[in-house]
Amino acid sequence: MKKIFILLASIFVIATLTAKDIRTVTLTTQPQMHCANCETKIKNQLRFEKGVKRIDTNVEKQTIVIQYDAERISSDLLIKSLAKIGYKASPVTNVGNGEKRGAK
Repeated sequence: MKKIFILLASIFVIATLTAKDIRTVTLTTQPQMHCANCETKIKNQLRFEKGVKRIDTNVEKQTIVIQYDAERISSDLLIKSLAKIGYKASPVTNVGNGEKRGAK
């Protein structure tokens, strides 16, 4: 029984120490995405950034949702990465039922 408890405690400690800080940021861009080529260009730029886990683009809503490991990259660096290909990105924050686009 003691060995099982020690094993479970060890697994818990290891899991806690290796937990990643996965965050999500929603961005909008200027110029706005208007076609599949824009989406592809943005995804190709972001997918090689270290720490990016998932990229979802939506042309209709004009948003890019990025899941990333905050220990490897920040939202500011993601915004700078988009600037390299000519997109000025800014975070989108939800306020009540509507959306408000933030400027950075």
